[in-house]
Amino acid sequence: MKLDQIDIKILVELQKNGRITNVELAELVNLSPSPCLIRVKKLQQDGYITGYSARINIAKLGQALTVFTEVTLKNHRQSDFARFLAAVERLDQVVECHLISGGYDYLVKFITSGIAEYQLIMERLVELDVGIDKYFSFVVLKSPIIKAHMPLRSLFPQER
Repeated sequence: MKLDQIDIKILVELQKNGRITNVELAELVNLSPSPCLIRVKKLQQDGYITGYSARINIAKLGQALTVFTEVTLKNHRQSDFARFLAAVERLDQVVECHLISGGYDYLVKFITSGIAEYQLIMERLVELDVGIDKYFSFVVLKSPIIKAHMPLRSLFPQER
């Protein structure tokens, strides 16, 4: 399915407010409600919309620590990558994991209750022998910019 400008507008608006009513959404994207709902269902069916969730203000819940960790694996066979991913995927504290280019293999984002919990997690991962050669930790002191939306308009510029 090729996306048109109305589809992009729908995705932009749903990123802003996933709880918007179909009638409100239709008005914002200049469609009548029925065709708008059909498009939303098609976007869901085709995998462009993968779900809806609430954004939680984690600072309101108590102390939290965010750590970005660069991980380098000992070996680079497919089975080594799979073993590492299987281990970190099971950890609730891992909220993102990216295979990247450069001097290390993965960039992992952890959110924990504090440095002690993070340290315990990393010690367990090393003890489990999931292939970690080395890791470097970067504790987040402050996050002045966090955006919950993707830059869809720049990824899909208007066709001329």
